[in-house]
Amino acid sequence: MLRIIDSSQSEQLIARRSVRLSEAEATVAPILDNVRRRGDAALLEYARKFDAFEGDSFLVAPSPLHVTPEFTRALEVASANIREYAQMQLPRESSTELPGGRRLGNIVRPLDSMGAYIPAGRYPLPSTLLMTVIPAQVAGVKNICVACPHPSTEILAAFEFCGTGRMFRLGGAHAIAAFAFGTETVPKVDRIVGPGNIYVAAAKKLLAGEVGIDFVAGPTEIVIIAEEGDPRHIAADMLAQAEHDTEASSILLTTSRQLAERVALEVSRQLDMLPTAPVACEAIKNNSAIVLVRSIEEAVEISNRIAPEHLAIPDASLLTGIQNAGSVFIGPNSPEAAGDYASGPNHVLPTSGAARIRGGLSSADFVKVISIQELTHDALKKLAPAVTTLARAEGLEAHARSVEVRLV
Repeated sequence: MLRIIDSSQSEQLIARRSVRLSEAEATVAPILDNVRRRGDAALLEYARKFDAFEGDSFLVAPSPLHVTPEFTRALEVASANIREYAQMQLPRESSTELPGGRRLGNIVRPLDSMGAYIPAGRYPLPSTLLMTVIPAQVAGVKNICVACPHPSTEILAAFEFCGTGRMFRLGGAHAIAAFAFGTETVPKVDRIVGPGNIYVAAAKKLLAGEVGIDFVAGPTEIVIIAEEGDPRHIAADMLAQAEHDTEASSILLTTSRQLAERVALEVSRQLDMLPTAPVACEAIKNNSAIVLVRSIEEAVEISNRIAPEHLAIPDASLLTGIQNAGSVFIGPNSPEAAGDYASGPNHVLPTSGAARIRGGLSSADFVKVISIQELTHDALKKLAPAVTTLARAEGLEAHARSVEVRLV
């Protein structure tokens, strides 16, 4: 079932399936406009139509929740590690006195508000709530909002555990529109983050600029580079990715045909025992492959061209060659699933080649790094010839004069 192909055929994987958003954009555009114009009235219509919403208020009220002690402990461990890593990522304020009388630096200020979209379709994702809300908390965002069409008990428990913000029982493009424009009930936010289906992705794409977004996400993906290793582990990692969605992609790049054949057999064996096999099987059959490469260097080159969301490598020696990846998992004891839940780095990651231009969601996405500068009179005098010459070259005479008036 899992294809084994030669690297000469890998172009089909590198020229990834583009996320076909055009049809979805045409579908969601009138929804966005309707919510912009009619606010809560439009939201209610769409929530009843698409979310099976039956209530009168989108705002989720606190209620008694019953989760296992094991789940509560998992929240404690995961949230502590996510918070610790988000603190590491947060940009720091600085100010430096440079020669010649220039004091330069930056201040860091949080966004005022954010909206997190939490999927709750095939699989409800309390982990995504932690991954989106905690970095915003670390950044100091005051107004935190969450949209989820069908929050499970575990999602509600994760939200309560975070201890801040408002949750709205909303999904799809209309939830994204509500965050972008604001309604009578839902506040307008500065940035919308979190994964979703193709309609959520299309809405975020159309509204980018109206509101900040993280990225337009496509199907989830993993690339694994291995010359050797335990076929059970590699197969399990490929299936862990494949079970997300029928459009998910799992790719192994290896120099060893023997390993390739053993992994392919192991994937088939594990599928027979996997409860999520109906989903994983489609992803393995249609979107996944084992690629035989001539060298590890070729594997790295192909991986960089794919720019995968998740990349697993055998050891840290390959890091110097890695240019494009959402998140990198190093060594046999760092499965992608650990990053999905509890090791600390964020699991909201760029897909469909977007790792060429950015990494995953972080606390830095929720702050503004604002430059500061202070010049002494002598420093301005030294800079004046460069400033006035450049200003006049651009035809901006008032710029030049604003410097010269200070030097007379």
